[in-house]
Amino acid sequence: MTSAKKTGPLKLRQRSETVEEYLAAVRPDARAALVSLRKAIRAAAPKATEGISYQVPTFTLDGHPLVSYGAATAHCAFYVMSTGVLRAHAAALKGYELGKGCVQFSPEKPLPTALITKLVKARIVENRARGYR
Repeated sequence: MTSAKKTGPLKLRQRSETVEEYLAAVRPDARAALVSLRKAIRAAAPKATEGISYQVPTFTLDGHPLVSYGAATAHCAFYVMSTGVLRAHAAALKGYELGKGCVQFSPEKPLPTALITKLVKARIVENRARGYR
């Protein structure tokens, strides 16, 4: 990979109809990090379905949003969609940039699978507590 490709935006600005189209528009190093994240989400929530919502890949479970992920211009993001879950796991998230309901990370420092699993499982518990079954 050339350095020019690695220093450009992580994702091309284009609308995607499928997850595969979305991932194809992502810079290769960011795509690898997102594919790894996607695999960990699937393993943690095997009954969840994946599609595009709000222009990013989103997993839903029992018809309700669970988590999303994506690439922005300068970082990748894991959208946990819950400030409560982020607060509950603040110690494990130390060192990561947090947004409202998301964890930002660089392709060079992807999220550990164990952390992804913990956050996805916490979201499942949270959704079930809300009566989403």
